[in-house]
Amino acid sequence: MNRKIWVTYGAEMLREAGIDNPDGEAWYLFSHCFSLSREEYLFSMTTSVEEGEELEQYKALLDRRISERIPLQYLIGTQDFMGYTFRVTPDVLIPRQDTESVLEAVVEGNYPHESILDVCTGSGCIAISLCLMLKPDVCIGTDIDEKALKIAKENGRRLAPMVKFKKSDLFSGVDGCFDLIISNPPYIPTKDCMELMPEVKDHEPMLALDGREDGLYFYRKLAGTAPKHLNAGGTLVFEIGYDQGAAVKTMMEEAGFSSVEIKKDLAGLDRMVIGTLA
Repeated sequence: MNRKIWVTYGAEMLREAGIDNPDGEAWYLFSHCFSLSREEYLFSMTTSVEEGEELEQYKALLDRRISERIPLQYLIGTQDFMGYTFRVTPDVLIPRQDTESVLEAVVEGNYPHESILDVCTGSGCIAISLCLMLKPDVCIGTDIDEKALKIAKENGRRLAPMVKFKKSDLFSGVDGCFDLIISNPPYIPTKDCMELMPEVKDHEPMLALDGREDGLYFYRKLAGTAPKHLNAGGTLVFEIGYDQGAAVKTMMEEAGFSSVEIKKDLAGLDRMVIGTLA
């Protein structure tokens, strides 16, 4: 069978298993195993595929995607975000398009950004992307999880060596003040975590998902303490769940932030809250 037939074969398997975007996932798995770019594939779809290591790997990854519901990104080890390719493992959340909306709002907002702090950095995708786009003098990403920091540092060495990553429980290990603090903290209520789709609840790190009883625990901690780590006129940016905007906005206002705004993502859902330290 040729390359196109094998991709179609994989897509049909994924579709029958109820996997979202089966055509796209089959292509990504095939291109990963055969080291093909999109252009190379399009110009060689009728090339015959011989039995060998690449084909066996493709079949094996299809089987694991279906039987174990392992996310595509963990199978191939990467995820694109803001035009950059990040290494991902089950030790970090998979970067999502929703978060891209947050970063786009930050860049478009033209907030002071000579120094940036990303709390709960995970893969480092937020800190690294903002550093590459905004070119601050200082950019730091923090996380409590050593395994996540290992992946963030690996991404940083490859994409943006100027970003510094350090272990910190929220602000506990942070010194000095910043112009911009951004965070995508755990925000799913504990009771809802086990209701997530298998790809998320069985494979992504629960430490980065569970926002305690009502999902707002980390926002309370961060909003209340952030003013001590912001320069005058500095900006605090939170990614939020679709139903948390009003609660987080109130927290920030009570903590002394002004011009607090709830902004939406491309799907029209509340996705971020942004405020300036009064």
